[in-house]
Amino acid sequence: MVAAGAVAVQAQAVVPAPTSPAPAKPGDALVTLMAPQLEKLAREGAAQVLSQPARIEVQVGQLDPRLKLAPCDKIEPYLPAHQAAWGRTRIGLRCVQGTRLWNVSLPMTVQVWMKAVVTTAALPMGTTLEARHLTLAEVDIAAEPGVALLKPSQALGRSLARALPAGDTLRQSDFKARQWFAAGENVKVIASGPGWRVVTEGQALSAGIEGMPVKVKVESGRLLQGRAVADREVEVML
Repeated sequence: MVAAGAVAVQAQAVVPAPTSPAPAKPGDALVTLMAPQLEKLAREGAAQVLSQPARIEVQVGQLDPRLKLAPCDKIEPYLPAHQAAWGRTRIGLRCVQGTRLWNVSLPMTVQVWMKAVVTTAALPMGTTLEARHLTLAEVDIAAEPGVALLKPSQALGRSLARALPAGDTLRQSDFKARQWFAAGENVKVIASGPGWRVVTEGQALSAGIEGMPVKVKVESGRLLQGRAVADREVEVML
């Protein structure tokens, strides 16, 4: 799947206002009127970042009661740019046809329920995870930041960077970063781009900490910067 938190989804749907009467309604009435379109848009946005089916539930909040909205003939719900339909977020409503245009947003919670890895007991920081520490349960993977793990095998042998309570959803951010290699070690250097991939050998000039930048000197003597991505492996984007 793709991480909730890290993906921006843009989507929009133009919704004709009710045939008669046409004015936009303030506060709770407007939210109630638009709720089906808002929930549909949020579900579609969340589904775009999932790699497998999930049960998606949407809770739409309320507009600021101090708002005074002018009558509107056509209202458009939308997900703001760089705002994912995931967890606690916001969704927008804008008047696109009326005597006085307006644009407002309201809070929304998008829950994404699916089987994910959870802890079987409270675990202290530094625990090296074993099969007995893990199980699968249906949880809201959008409830907290970080990418939830969907398979216990993704966690086995990893060390916890923080203490976790029993039943907590395990996320990639819960682990200590691994050191893939030490400074001076020979590494595989992978460079890629649209339609091409080149693999060569090099020497690490610093320790390769998981996901962190590292400099390597390749066989030609050229210095490159990449990321440590696996055991003695550096990924370079050119």
